[in-house]
Amino acid sequence: MEFHPLTLDRWPDFEELFGVRGACGGCWCMWWRIKRSEFEKEKGEGNRKAMKAFVESGTIPGILAYDRGKPVAWCSVAPREEFSVLARSRILSPIDSRSVWSVVCFFVERDYRNKGLTVRLLEAAIEYVKENGGKIVEGYPLEPKKKPWPAVFSSTGLFAAFKHAGFIECIRRSETRPVMRHYIE
Repeated sequence: MEFHPLTLDRWPDFEELFGVRGACGGCWCMWWRIKRSEFEKEKGEGNRKAMKAFVESGTIPGILAYDRGKPVAWCSVAPREEFSVLARSRILSPIDSRSVWSVVCFFVERDYRNKGLTVRLLEAAIEYVKENGGKIVEGYPLEPKKKPWPAVFSSTGLFAAFKHAGFIECIRRSETRPVMRHYIE
């Protein structure tokens, strides 16, 4: 398994992984980056174009996982400021004034689900943040009370995966959504 930042030269791999539907319902990983009304209006092709514009501008919105050269998974990781939805969220509002990088979303190809790939993506995200000078990686996983939990509803990752990757719970303003951090030494 290899992990690489999504740069313009890897855009075709991102499109291959996300497919014609844009991963889930035309998202193209724009859910956390724009207002909900804008997201709904741009769902599908509009969101694809918006994400491509980010990548064309030199912004790296996350990392891709590859198995023998084939793109099989995605992790959205960037400085928290790049995710405008977080700034408007009561539940996920900042817990302090420290600079953090946020992991907000995962997409794993169906054949690779339930095999620990989310943990490996988190480890790769931590390494990526470290390489870029970040000291804190923050995530907003779900800890569902009912099991099994449909994969489509766990795009932010699950509590157990974050815990396994060395994240600690910092605050919980909602019964099912903790704010977790990994501190880079």
